[in-house]
Amino acid sequence: MSKQEEKISQLIEKRAECRLGGGEKAIEKQHQRGKYTARERIAMLLDEGSFEELDMFVTHRCTNFGQDKKHILGDGVVTGFGTIEGRLVYVFAQDFTVFGGSLSETMSQKICKVMDMAMKMGAPVIGFLDCAGIRLQESVDALNGLGQIYLKEAEASGVIPQISAVFGTCGGGLTAVPAMCDFNFIESSKGRMFVNAPNTIPGNRADKCDTSAAEYQSKETGCVDGVGTEDEILSSIRDLISVLPDNNGTGGLTEPCEDDLNRACENLSGMKGDPRYVFSEIADDHVFVETKKDYAKDMVTGLIRLNGTTVGVVANGTEVYDEEGKKTEEFANVLSARGCQKAAEFVSFCDAFDIPVLSVTNVKGYKASVCSENNLAKAMAKLTYAFSSASVPKVNLIVGEAYGSAYVTMNSKSIGADLVYAWPDAKIGMMEAELAAKIMYADESADVIREKAKEYDALQSSVLSAARRGYVDLIIEPETTRKYLVAAFEMLYTKSVSESPKKHGTK
Repeated sequence: MSKQEEKISQLIEKRAECRLGGGEKAIEKQHQRGKYTARERIAMLLDEGSFEELDMFVTHRCTNFGQDKKHILGDGVVTGFGTIEGRLVYVFAQDFTVFGGSLSETMSQKICKVMDMAMKMGAPVIGFLDCAGIRLQESVDALNGLGQIYLKEAEASGVIPQISAVFGTCGGGLTAVPAMCDFNFIESSKGRMFVNAPNTIPGNRADKCDTSAAEYQSKETGCVDGVGTEDEILSSIRDLISVLPDNNGTGGLTEPCEDDLNRACENLSGMKGDPRYVFSEIADDHVFVETKKDYAKDMVTGLIRLNGTTVGVVANGTEVYDEEGKKTEEFANVLSARGCQKAAEFVSFCDAFDIPVLSVTNVKGYKASVCSENNLAKAMAKLTYAFSSASVPKVNLIVGEAYGSAYVTMNSKSIGADLVYAWPDAKIGMMEAELAAKIMYADESADVIREKAKEYDALQSSVLSAARRGYVDLIIEPETTRKYLVAAFEMLYTKSVSESPKKHGTK
């Protein structure tokens, strides 16, 4: 064997060693736990044969506490690039079979390097988290590495989409990594996210309330967009990538549309309580990608396509139906603090990536509870600011009630909506006509109040009254909603807003 052939043979052996990570036994244990390995997850996510690994021969430089005798190629994270439906993406996946996937100085350097490449190339970055925590043997070096990851995420925010998935443990300061991403998923049975472990919280234990569990995190924290098996999460990420632009400089995402642009949407008005159905009906090919599905269900956010253009959608929700059409949950049509926060974050994301925004309004006030009251003013201010400051095309569709300042906050004409459409039976005004009449004519008889309520409804609360004042641009029939929205965003495609001299707002 020649020297060149010998080098090639050694390289092949080293590559095989890298791909084994912590070894065959460690990989087998991972499978016994019902989990895929880091490389298996990447292979399942990306187009077949497209993954190119980076820094597979890197090892740590720590010599303390016996670490000088433990050098495993790759050092617990797999990084590289590949394609999803032909589009370039960058990935990093913590490898639990190597040092428990613990974060080291070297691991952070590898992650930061792949994020730098993603920003240079203007491509999304996807991270898989499965980690035992900070590598204790490296202490401050590993902590510094964690801070560097935070910094890279801040630099990448609003520049490229950042997506993460928690397949194992993600605790302490590492929880900020998925929380700083634009989208995050968590595996339903083995995924764990926590700042403080459940048993360390005074008065709580995991068997009482597992605050680290996927279900809790998804419903309570606002940091999770979807929960599922590993296969379901990988599929969801591919679906998400299909509707996201590569970066903030591409001007949104537009692809060919084969769906009928004038397609009628039957029975739309009967399902206005569940905007998930409305969005699925009006979207190209009925595809609606929902975000933060389990958090603040009274506010629905997600992404659809209209005539091939990705559009961010935000809506008040009062009902939830299952796949069989049965109502499973019901809410009042009011703004809650969590709902406002959820919508504000999503609108800000859309504005950063030039994604037009469609809001669907059906709201009559604010949630009345002590818990909500503690946070509501700040949350509604954030949502109002998000809609007001967004420079992307903005369309508001009023499908039900639109009363008071809650209506104003929901992307009304007064805070900058480019176009406002409404269905014929929509109600727009300060409050319900009967309540207004009772306040204005408190000392009058019931007959007088009924008469004045009808008069108030006609003069101040009807959709026609709002349209006559210019607050509604067009009254449309529900079944024609798709074609009018397609035309609206087509007209607004070239919208341009001069940049403000200020650095940025404070909300």
